[in-house]
Amino acid sequence: MTDVVLDLDDGLIHRLKVTAELKGRTLEEELREIIVRAAPLTPEERVALSDRIRAMQAKPSDLLSEDLIREARDTRRRWSWMPTSQ
Repeated sequence: MTDVVLDLDDGLIHRLKVTAELKGRTLEEELREIIVRAAPLTPEERVALSDRIRAMQAKPSDLLSEDLIREARDTRRRWSWMPTSQ
């Protein structure tokens, strides 16, 4: 996390503290919320972020669901001759 020091007017700081207090927040929490609301991602940034997240994901498997279903079915058939315990 980065610390940022701003030279803000004392009156502004006071108003922000009052606003934060009315919302049940600290001054820091209120400032974070203001900054987050003021800096939304652009559509291009959203796409870039999505691409970056997608690149971190595991690549899709070459397995087909049909093959997995057949394997499970065949396994059950091989063991179907065994008596079930009751």
